Amino acid sequence: MTAGHPDTVGSKPASFADITTMRIGGRIGKFIQPTSRAEFILSLVDADSEHLPLCVIGGGSNMLVSDDDFNGVVVRDARRKVSILDEAVPAGPGEPKLVHVEAEAGTNWDDFVEYTVRMGMEGIEGLSGIPGTVGASVVQNIGAYGQEAASAVSSVQVWDRKAQKVINLKKEEMCFGYRTSLLKKTMYEGMDERTSGRTPSQYFPSPRYIVLSVVFELRHSATGVVGMAQLAEALQARVGERIAASDIRTAVLQIRTGKGMVEDPSRYGNPWMKGTKDTAEVHNAHQADGIQPDYDRWSCGSFFVNPVITPAQADAVLPVDAPRFESALPDGSEGIKASAAWLIDRAGFHKGFTVNGRAALSSRHTLALTNRGGARSDDIVRLARTIREGVQQAFNIDLVPEPVFIGL
Repeated sequence: MTAGHPDTVGSKPASFADITTMRIGGRIGKFIQPTSRAEFILSLVDADSEHLPLCVIGGGSNMLVSDDDFNGVVVRDARRKVSILDEAVPAGPGEPKLVHVEAEAGTNWDDFVEYTVRMGMEGIEGLSGIPGTVGASVVQNIGAYGQEAASAVSSVQVWDRKAQKVINLKKEEMCFGYRTSLLKKTMYEGMDERTSGRTPSQYFPSPRYIVLSVVFELRHSATGVVGMAQLAEALQARVGERIAASDIRTAVLQIRTGKGMVEDPSRYGNPWMKGTKDTAEVHNAHQADGIQPDYDRWSCGSFFVNPVITPAQADAVLPVDAPRFESALPDGSEGIKASAAWLIDRAGFHKGFTVNGRAALSSRHTLALTNRGGARSDDIVRLARTIREGVQQAFNIDLVPEPVFIGL
């Protein structure tokens, strides 16, 4: 145990099933929740010096873990301080003022978004409702409804496990891309996390660089920009129109809830999740006794990355009615982003599709693979493989899983 947080609750050891949104995974060898920066770094150094597998976990939303025991160290950062670093400074004539906000890595992401909107800041309101932490947000470069974490990041302070020191990475050094970053790339050999055959690096299942805190550059404005057509429709507004950031946040949460792409609040009734979120989810959890769990929310979120392919490939394999979005390939050249959800549905895998009843596509969103209450990791892997093979056969497109697979 460390920092006053035991490895067991009563006689029950911690497991990944307790701390992940999929609610699947085996027992954890050592579970640590550091409450200070020094304790956090020491926990990383100790695990590496003992050559133990190290898993630094945020909200547990973007991972699928084996049911076998994890004979390593799991560290969940319990530091959640948020600081406004400066007074708003001019961004230019007629432009909104900028403000820099630093959040420690363990800060719950949606709590942080709610705070910035409440404080009159614009820039991440479209990312409301995404499970996880501030630290995980920059590893994955989370994005939704016309915004990405990268667009608001100023710098990231990390612990370099190789150099054994704290360094500050500027935004341009983070190598942000579509659902990726320098940090994520270091988890795999050759820093290539895009292929389905990716090989774990020596740092896996965590990056070489472990996030300590993130400085965001936000605009001091009570309004935000409507970034996508779906959001515009919900708000009865136009794409590009400026409206209250609080209204954008509310609409995003409503859309995500309708798709089942928010957390099941009952997870915060689990003693292993105590203290990890500040807002109404905790209250809701205590009201959830006896209420049927919402299995559509027992997922990793979006299970597959929207594939980015060349324009020529898009013309060759995508039907004329397939959604297409302008994007960029890893080398910076022109790309077309296809909709993974659309491909899955058109390949014949509709909402609720299941192989064995224990794991199934969400009844509300085809991009979420869900645990229906008794699934094991192998059930999810089998379902994912079936869908990938079907999409490959139908469209000759390889869907790449978004979650980190541990022990699978």
